[in-house]
Amino acid sequence: MKVSGFTFVRNAVKYDYPVVASIKSILPLCDEVIVSVGNCEDGTLELIQSIGSPKIKIFHSVWDDSLKEGGRILAVETDKAYAHVSAESDWAFYIQADEVVHEQDYDAIRTAMQQYRDDKRVEGLLFRYTHFFGSYDYIGDSRTWYQNEIRIIRNDKRISSYRDAQGFRKEGQKLHVKPVNARMYHYGWVKDPKVQAQKVNNSFQMYHGSNETEVNGPVSADAFDYGEVDSLAVFKGTHPGVMQERIHQKNWQFSHDISRKKMSFKDTVLYWVEKITGKRLFDYRNYKLI
Repeated sequence: MKVSGFTFVRNAVKYDYPVVASIKSILPLCDEVIVSVGNCEDGTLELIQSIGSPKIKIFHSVWDDSLKEGGRILAVETDKAYAHVSAESDWAFYIQADEVVHEQDYDAIRTAMQQYRDDKRVEGLLFRYTHFFGSYDYIGDSRTWYQNEIRIIRNDKRISSYRDAQGFRKEGQKLHVKPVNARMYHYGWVKDPKVQAQKVNNSFQMYHGSNETEVNGPVSADAFDYGEVDSLAVFKGTHPGVMQERIHQKNWQFSHDISRKKMSFKDTVLYWVEKITGKRLFDYRNYKLI
């Protein structure tokens, strides 16, 4: 069985993406890792090169900044990276620059890829998500945060990234997937509040264009307010080993009263139904479970 990892990145230093941890977290599971590096304003290329793994294959990409509507540019860059995946690979393991796999899940991931390698009905493998917010001590636990997403796909070039690169489709149709007993740790909302403000405004440009009024609209340019969140819970697990150095370098403080909820009546009811039953009602699924 051969497995290729693939990702894309741009301005990881400027916006403080944990892309080194992301790539390192899938290296043990992959025979190669494709990294598509966009035209950057910082030392992103050198950062990727510093990982020093012979498995990493770097390709260069020039982003089309005119593709703003709905974050389409992210899907285009995902597909560019995917196109470089070796034809001999059975699976393609996709990871974004703010996602990390925990080493405790390696065995489960390997087992699933091996188990479904020859079952052509299975077009992808589904991961559960843990979304960190504000600091490494809190996770989002409301319906705002997606629960599952496809991160391993069969190496079939009829499959492509969907919309803003959150999921995948095969010739426009939802993929047939099997769940994996593994999690993806998402750290996109954990960084210095000043850098987070810059990152959020940059993301806003990707979805809505570069009009100055629009860009200045989402958040203050000074610092992101982590206090404006609907619901958080305390994280009680362990972080991936590749994240430990970054966690120790944290240089800001954030605390939150987890009893404080800022949700509509409807969302509050659905929130407690999920807590009691473990089931999320009326949840959108960008895939078909087998």
